[in-house]
Amino acid sequence: MIDLSQLQKEAFDNKVAKGFNTTDIAVEFCLMNTEVAEAFKAFRYKQSDVGEELADIAIYLLGLAQMLDINLEKEILEKLEKNRHRVYKGADGIMLEDKA
Repeated sequence: MIDLSQLQKEAFDNKVAKGFNTTDIAVEFCLMNTEVAEAFKAFRYKQSDVGEELADIAIYLLGLAQMLDINLEKEILEKLEKNRHRVYKGADGIMLEDKA
């Protein structure tokens, strides 16, 4: 079993230890976006490091959650439960929430 709270702390502690950003939230969002682009590029060009790039995204997300004092595990579990009860319909290949 993975302890997301511990992973959040480890991701943040590594940022502190390495002298990375731990205060500028906007910068973290931008850096995480860069990691998403790198993962897409690895996927698109069938590179072998897609998993590593996805891990980078997760590490940025965990660190950002710690910076914002958000219990990401709790939020994920609540969102999964909310999604279980949503009704979706497809439109042009995109799933949209059915508001009806």
